[in-house]
Amino acid sequence: MRSQSKLLPALIYAALTSAIVSSLGMLLVPEVSHELDVSVSTAQWMLTVNLLIGAMATPIMGRMSDGPHKRRLLLVALAGILLGSIIATAAPNFVVFLLGRALQGLTYGIVPVTIALARRHLTEGKVHFGISSLSVTVSTGLGAGYPLTGILAGAFGFRSAFIFAVLFLVTAIIVVLRFVPPGPDVRAPSVAFDYTGAILLGIGLASFLVAVSEGSIWGWYSPLTVCCLVFSAGVLAAWSVVELHASHPLINLRVLQNGEVLLANATAIGLGAAMYATLSIVSLIAQAPVSTGYGAALPLAWAGFVMLPLSMGSLGANRLVRAISHRLRMATLLPFGACIVTISTVLLWMAHGELWEILVGMLLFGTGTGMTYAAMPGLITRTVAATELGSAVSFNQVLRTIGGSFGSAVSGSVLGAHLAADLHPVGKAIDATLAVSSLGCAIVAAALALNLLWHHQARSAKEELR
Repeated sequence: MRSQSKLLPALIYAALTSAIVSSLGMLLVPEVSHELDVSVSTAQWMLTVNLLIGAMATPIMGRMSDGPHKRRLLLVALAGILLGSIIATAAPNFVVFLLGRALQGLTYGIVPVTIALARRHLTEGKVHFGISSLSVTVSTGLGAGYPLTGILAGAFGFRSAFIFAVLFLVTAIIVVLRFVPPGPDVRAPSVAFDYTGAILLGIGLASFLVAVSEGSIWGWYSPLTVCCLVFSAGVLAAWSVVELHASHPLINLRVLQNGEVLLANATAIGLGAAMYATLSIVSLIAQAPVSTGYGAALPLAWAGFVMLPLSMGSLGANRLVRAISHRLRMATLLPFGACIVTISTVLLWMAHGELWEILVGMLLFGTGTGMTYAAMPGLITRTVAATELGSAVSFNQVLRTIGGSFGSAVSGSVLGAHLAADLHPVGKAIDATLAVSSLGCAIVAAALALNLLWHHQARSAKEELR
């Protein structure tokens, strides 16, 4: 019982790796650009390559977490991220730095692996709370990771933030070795790995994310962007055919046809796009000079604190979901969370001239995303068999990444097309990007509300027939 009580905190601590590594992203782009002597657009590749590797590694790690060696997989992934952090810390140039950031992309697969471990080892009474807690770890941890990154990078340079990541990963590995039960999962099936599916999905996702990430630079209608998108669509279509006919597919697409799983995945794409677009804009507003008309002119050491309310809201939402999950269905919580996210983005769109307005908006944003991110894996867990849980949850994580890449690309495209003489985006571009984010959130919330209403009417009709 003592080991059981420490298992969930240990898994949450390991999952915090994703938040720590994610906080080394957009906030540090200007600093990395200056220190490694590359343009800001080139420095953006520190985000792109991280997303690329993450999108390819996450479904593979998810499928492997359905197998017997979950703990070993978690340790290998943490070791790979640790190596990437060491390389990025000591990198003499930007090319070597990108190699480190690529290895850090393994962090996107950490949460699905910890969820699989929680499903395996936690008691039935704790498993749902454990899974919801792990699913919001990233959004909760970002609120602490961004301020810490800003303080370290502002005082000692960007490498100090990566040094902290190295130290954190060492402690995470020790925690996993100490508190996660060793040995293989004897109840997990040992099946052949779907190498063909993994290769096709990796190539298809990589092509799509490159097109989305670089489309604003190449031109959205340029031959290169169009070719990448067409090639990606063809490869992903071939992957779908292969998966539907495979004996042990990387991702069981038939499981994903379930209504509640499909609902969770659609929400992951829409809110993932809104989250990344909004966070990138808020980070920009925090650091932009007052002369822009919208900037808060916060130094790097303080800019990260703007994300702290995000963590507070996400943590509070997770506790709320735990308290009311026995009274409300997870499918009911999704539209509530999406509505709160929509309200927060509208508030940020209409009022972001004062720091307190941004902080209030981020608090609501964290509350809404925390609620939806806690509900999504709950829907999947209650629907999908244990043997398919890792791949189903990891695919949901991949869709969040794809949505986030699309949101970042859209915001980057709008901002890049409306630059002032000092190369900062004009106020209208900020407003337009927040308006697009608000519209996207409103569409997701409306779709979820209509789906809930339709299911309620369908249940009422069945009860009348009885």
